Amino acid sequence: MNQPLSFVHSAAKIANNVVIEPFVTIHKNVEIGEGTWIGSNVTIMEGARIGKNCRIFPGAVISAIPQDLKFQGEETTAVIGDNTTIREFVTINRGTAAKNKTVVGSNCLLMAYVHIAHDCVVGNNVILVNGVTLGGEVVIDDFAIISANSLIHQFCHIGAHTMLAGNSLVGKDVPPYVKAARYPLSYAGINSIGLRRRNFCNEKINQIQDIYRVMFNKGMNNTQATEYIEAELPATKERDEIILFVRNSKRGIIKGYFDKAED
Repeated sequence: MNQPLSFVHSAAKIANNVVIEPFVTIHKNVEIGEGTWIGSNVTIMEGARIGKNCRIFPGAVISAIPQDLKFQGEETTAVIGDNTTIREFVTINRGTAAKNKTVVGSNCLLMAYVHIAHDCVVGNNVILVNGVTLGGEVVIDDFAIISANSLIHQFCHIGAHTMLAGNSLVGKDVPPYVKAARYPLSYAGINSIGLRRRNFCNEKINQIQDIYRVMFNKGMNNTQATEYIEAELPATKERDEIILFVRNSKRGIIKGYFDKAED
């Protein structure tokens, strides 16, 4: 761990086998778990809680204070799980009084220039491609993939196992298991390839497809669609997850893409 060309505050809690490259700055009130590698010119500020076996590439800034005018200097954190890779020039701000912490889960890949704002919650096994920007208090569930240069409005919720096209402008919630693309951002089918890669069987995939045919292709509003799905389609974990997501959405969900060729 000893790196004479880096600054590590004496009050930081660094596991013995953490590798710190030259010109790293680590402030007080920081904790870093075993096996993590910190590349050169990384800055880790107060409130960072970094798990085991992470890799943080040059130029990243972890746990800087929020870019939020309501922030009053309260003690908050930025929490990163195990086995997560943070590439060059990623910025992750710590939380505010709203939720007290920003969270990135385990086994995530944050590609270069990603920005995660205050109080966001990013699940496990999430991929944020180059240049993705999250506004404050965004929630992204497990296994979501957000393609390059997408912008996520504050308070949006992105469901599990979703796939968003590059340059997406996200102003509405995106329910689980779907692909979203076009402008304005719209439903573009279910993420069948991603689901097969994660060992969803064909029966499950077909059931999810049936749910979204009702949701987006039958001309119902969200209330009508969820009531119909609950009454008429078989009860499954995935069905109930979709219904709960739609009913709990605060910003409303994305719309379907109405094409006469699709019915």
